[in-house]
Amino acid sequence: MVNVCRQTVSHYVSLFNEGGLELLLHRDFAPGREPFLTEEQQEKIKQLVLTTTPAELGWDVASAWNTKLLQSYVAKQFGVSISREALRKLLHRKGLSWTRPTYTLAKGNPDEQKQLEKQMDLIKKLDHQGHRRCRSSVHR
Repeated sequence: MVNVCRQTVSHYVSLFNEGGLELLLHRDFAPGREPFLTEEQQEKIKQLVLTTTPAELGWDVASAWNTKLLQSYVAKQFGVSISREALRKLLHRKGLSWTRPTYTLAKGNPDEQKQLEKQMDLIKKLDHQGHRRCRSSVHR
């Protein structure tokens, strides 16, 4: 009816008989398995994702971390084998979610920009003076 084996029910009854509801509900240990990574290691991974790129660390040419790269990083840095899904869940627990990377374009060279503007002005002047630029020989 509650999907608990008879031994578990017997254990719960014994705890209740010894110390009542307080002892039954008291836990001095965390439920579940020990985490693969310490809290410090988990925080280090979060900061890594937030502040660096794989390219900056020489891991890949990628501009953003993904679970495959993080899996390799964790194995090498911490000696822990962890699944990509476990990494995704870890990042989610840390308040991170997957987004597409955004790119910031580098500033152009001011000298080259001035030269390009001069060339464009020259092309415009030639067009206004009746000179034709080369066009495709195919006519529609």
